[in-house]
Amino acid sequence: MELWFTEKQTPVFGITAKIKQTYVTEKTEFQDLAMVETEEFGNMLLLDGMVMTTVKDEFVYHEMAAHPALNTHPNPKKVLVVGGGDGGVIREVIKHAGVEKAVLVEIDGKVIEYSKKYLPQIAGKLDEPNVEVIVNDGYMHIIEHKNEYDVIIVDSTEPVGPAAPLFERGFYQGIYESLKEDGIFVAQTDNPWFKADLIQKVNKDVKEIFPIVHVYGCNIPTYPSGLWTFTMGSKKHDPLEVDETQIPEMDTKYYSPRLHKAAFVLPKFVEDLTK
Repeated sequence: MELWFTEKQTPVFGITAKIKQTYVTEKTEFQDLAMVETEEFGNMLLLDGMVMTTVKDEFVYHEMAAHPALNTHPNPKKVLVVGGGDGGVIREVIKHAGVEKAVLVEIDGKVIEYSKKYLPQIAGKLDEPNVEVIVNDGYMHIIEHKNEYDVIIVDSTEPVGPAAPLFERGFYQGIYESLKEDGIFVAQTDNPWFKADLIQKVNKDVKEIFPIVHVYGCNIPTYPSGLWTFTMGSKKHDPLEVDETQIPEMDTKYYSPRLHKAAFVLPKFVEDLTK
């Protein structure tokens, strides 16, 4: 008998993966969590029936969440990651030698626990000396820490359940206040095929707060539609003005100095959502 998992990405569309084995199925305090091994993508973390990350394609999301902002800020020393309990964004953040402190605030400690056990390739840097892991509400952490961070990266699930407040205008205002005077923030903002309204709303909200706002994209095969967006809000530094020749080559598989500006070139139907 074959076992398959289907993520219903919309009420009428989904993606399916053949499962080799199931490691964990648990209802945590905050969400339904599953860790499975798939034939095509290796170990896969699922939250509330949605694919969060897989061993095969995780590098795309984690690199693109971290490096565009960190290579736009001239001297990022203290970085906050909200969510991202699998540790992938943290792994990319601390590749930057100038980062003195990387703080992870994840609301669900079980995500961290099981990621360390079943996704060591992704979560393996969470115990580094310049990393602080806090199991708490990221929204409240932002509110309680003013003028503290150079870069804030919001690595959330889709806007349902515990992640819903992370897509509200008040949260972006809190991020602005939590950043230093030249700070930058990035949030994942889903896909333009099924969530065009979300991209428009976030873009509008962020533009009301930050003077410099850009949307950029990448391809992640296990995420809805494969085309994924991030929204960057910056107080002073424009990612399109970065000198690509000054971006150091890094140990990456997707992001590169040449891709830095190219990622901000959007298909016209996506670009239209940001106007």
